[in-house]
Amino acid sequence: MTTLVTGAGLIGTAYAIEAAKRGERVVFLDPVPRADYVAARLGDIDYDIIAGDVRSLPALIDAIRAHKADTVLNTAGLIGKRVGNPLAYGFDLNIGGAMQVAEAVRLTGVKRLIHTSTFGVYDWRRPMPEKIDESFHRGGGAPYSNSKAAQELIFEAYQAECEFELVLLRPANVFGVGHFWAGSGGGEKVQSLVEAGLRGETAVIPEEQTMAFEYIYAKDMGRAADLAATAAGLPAKAVYNLAYGEVIGFDRLVAAVKSAVPGFEIEITPGKAPVSRDTPLDVSRARDELGWTPQFPLDDAMADYAADLQKRNR
Repeated sequence: MTTLVTGAGLIGTAYAIEAAKRGERVVFLDPVPRADYVAARLGDIDYDIIAGDVRSLPALIDAIRAHKADTVLNTAGLIGKRVGNPLAYGFDLNIGGAMQVAEAVRLTGVKRLIHTSTFGVYDWRRPMPEKIDESFHRGGGAPYSNSKAAQELIFEAYQAECEFELVLLRPANVFGVGHFWAGSGGGEKVQSLVEAGLRGETAVIPEEQTMAFEYIYAKDMGRAADLAATAAGLPAKAVYNLAYGEVIGFDRLVAAVKSAVPGFEIEITPGKAPVSRDTPLDVSRARDELGWTPQFPLDDAMADYAADLQKRNR
């Protein structure tokens, strides 16, 4: 089995670490590969990086055929407010890229496509149930949410016509050692907290960023992607929420950082009130169909994260 991973970022490298455990060589397609970052993340793991844009159908087809990839993991795209700045570019990359990935899968006969979506795909403006399962309404109106809903709909339409295997992963906010070029504000926030603590500095966070949120550690995300790539007998519409399954308040997040980095101090600058997401995700489908549950409780994840950052900064 060979997987082509579009985007050599946090989730793609987390998957590669898991895939290497079963002897798979991963191939990355990225327009501006950050070789130092990937090398630091993967160490002596064997991999290939191709400089190519996800919007280039020829580049995708060439990469799939040259490496005989039978699986594609699509992680490429912009996140959060970056999708709307400017909007035409954000939609071109997220939606245009999805179109080319789907077409490349069709033309090359790839067996399975795994797409990294987001819990941001849900329409959080609607009345909330007790828990949000995978059938909840998509498209929250913001550029990011609507672009992710469009991606999913494109892949679903191609899958119905072409009958390849499709897995949609909807993670909560992924935190781990990243470079955050794509725009993950939540992931960058968590990293800034831990890095400030490791430097012995007071972390300064605007009040707007003190929301309650759902999270998932990158190593648990990598394992979920690996299960999505290897599991047999998945349903035709395989879609999974991936998270702790509980809303984590900012005080709880800070406590986890303090546990991992003794002496951590934080200062919150007054300003715009935070907008929290107070409804947890239902993660039972991932448990029942993929056999996935988080292996890193929040405190353990933060300690492991701090240790990884220390290694990188030596």
